[in-house]
Amino acid sequence: MRQLENKVILVTGAFGQAGQSAVSLFLEKGAYVAATDRWESEKFPNLTGLKEQYGEDRLIYVQADIFEESEVQRVIAETDKHFGRLDGTYHTVYGSVEKPALELTLEEWDFTLKGTLTSTFLVNKYALPVMIRSGGGSIVNVSSVLAFRPQASSLAYGTAKAGINHFTRIIAASYAKQGIRANSIVPGDFKSEEGWNSLPESVKQDIRDSTLLGRSGTPVEINEMAAFLLSDASSYITASLFTVDGGYKI
Repeated sequence: MRQLENKVILVTGAFGQAGQSAVSLFLEKGAYVAATDRWESEKFPNLTGLKEQYGEDRLIYVQADIFEESEVQRVIAETDKHFGRLDGTYHTVYGSVEKPALELTLEEWDFTLKGTLTSTFLVNKYALPVMIRSGGGSIVNVSSVLAFRPQASSLAYGTAKAGINHFTRIIAASYAKQGIRANSIVPGDFKSEEGWNSLPESVKQDIRDSTLLGRSGTPVEINEMAAFLLSDASSYITASLFTVDGGYKI
């Protein structure tokens, strides 16, 4: 049996590097997938091809702005209406303005926390009742190594990602008896092949020098961890943080 056979998984940020890869990977591993992002479905990479390959009924795309509460409610409702259940969420959405404290405006701070931490709260909050009704499931939220490593330009983003880690542990503690597991993935730098190839050589070298493995990670390497955490193979794992960073700055 495939790792995610017949599980219904919600993937947010489906147009992002992690999200695009996750949709394809989870379908390959047997899941039914509800994918969401703010862009029109016509722009979703290979949406038609994925439906043809895996089945029209296995993938839906819901255009929505996950920064907004009513939009999150609509995504969960459409997922529930289409599939009749929800077994897991993989939340990859974030907002980020990279400035140090003295340059960061309140509007930019609010935007980053809303897009990163508040969106996590909203997706978890509205997914939980459907997951509990479905018999439980797995929540996977995406954090960052910058939650642990102070970087001046990542004040708001690092703070929000640190908040995700503790938020996820509290969700795990609050709903374990209802069959809910919740974990965070803490990725380091990762890029698609196209993204990596577009970097100046000096930036590539900085990345090589900052990791024990001497390279950037790939979206698939992050998403394989997500697939494991969403699967029954991780049934005794909750309230944990999983670093996937190639040995970043050890």
